[in-house]
Amino acid sequence: MGNDQNRSKSGSVRGRRLRGWAVNILILVVVFSAVQWWKSRPLATGDAPELAGLALDGSRFDLRDLRGEPVLVHFWGTWCPVCRAMDGAIDSVAKDHRVISVALQSGDWMEVQQYMNKADIAFPTITDPDGEIGVRWGVSGVPATFIVNADGRIADTTVGPSSSWGLRLRLWLFGRSS
Repeated sequence: MGNDQNRSKSGSVRGRRLRGWAVNILILVVVFSAVQWWKSRPLATGDAPELAGLALDGSRFDLRDLRGEPVLVHFWGTWCPVCRAMDGAIDSVAKDHRVISVALQSGDWMEVQQYMNKADIAFPTITDPDGEIGVRWGVSGVPATFIVNADGRIADTTVGPSSSWGLRLRLWLFGRSS
């Protein structure tokens, strides 16, 4: 009988501990989601603002030409340490999905190209030396990432770091037509 009581006590302690962990994880998810929402408030919503220009490779880019498929639009800066940490994730996603990045206030195309060559990254990039494109998109801090769905509407926004699998998941979830 003593063994049964010990097992019962041990089971209830384990159950309380698991419930405690579950509550703590739920609180963390809620707090993280609230912080993400707060940081994303100034970002553009609805129809994606105009995004056109000359990419670093010399090709003409216009976001409107990509209707019908999801696009990841990523604002970053060569001067931003969090952006540098994300470079590999963006480069990886660009190999499988449509990506356009905007180098915000990072110098002219030659300076950005030199940075990208040195960092061994090659995702499609437009420069925004004066921050005009960033203002149009409501970007006040980088990195800022948008998922534009097949209809040309902003489906998801994030300010701060993201992983390649998180970006791929959001492209899959939010990239379809409305």
